[in-house]
Amino acid sequence: MNALDPTSTRPYLIRALYEWCTDNGFTPYVAVSVDNTVQVPREYVKNNEIVLNISFDATSSLKLGNEFIEFKARFAGSAREIIVPISHVIAIYARENGQGMAFPMGMPATGAASGAAAGTDAGLDTPALPAPAPSSGSTDGPEGKIMQLVPESIPGAGEEGSDAPEPPEPQPPRTRPSLKRVK
Repeated sequence: MNALDPTSTRPYLIRALYEWCTDNGFTPYVAVSVDNTVQVPREYVKNNEIVLNISFDATSSLKLGNEFIEFKARFAGSAREIIVPISHVIAIYARENGQGMAFPMGMPATGAASGAAAGTDAGLDTPALPAPAPSSGSTDGPEGKIMQLVPESIPGAGEEGSDAPEPPEPQPPRTRPSLKRVK
């Protein structure tokens, strides 16, 4: 690395959002693109992606480093060691409200990073992801784009080509449940 090449902002943003989640009582989740360099339980991988709970309660020995996220977690009662290259983190967000940040997928890692956490499945490919939508305001490059993963308002309110959302159908009035004694 050259002195003029700055380090990636991704690990710093992941640590900042992890801290924000824990400070506010939210559960931090990371979405990860899985290939041979990612060490996760393969039986939980769907479409070459996995979502991991990285909260204090769900992990032990959590290390949010500049190159890897490393921790131990239980899957179906079995302790597993998880190693995720930072470049494979697709997003970090709060489970409760979906607020967080999505990241663009970079080029696959080579050299020491690719061999450090090689998995056993050789047939996994990195999925092609669409480029994130541009955000308003200035950013420090593609990693500075922030997006809301779950809308705060009514679903469908911000979709293109849709009119105002239809009001929900009226529900019958709720009555209080009662117990009937049978002798």
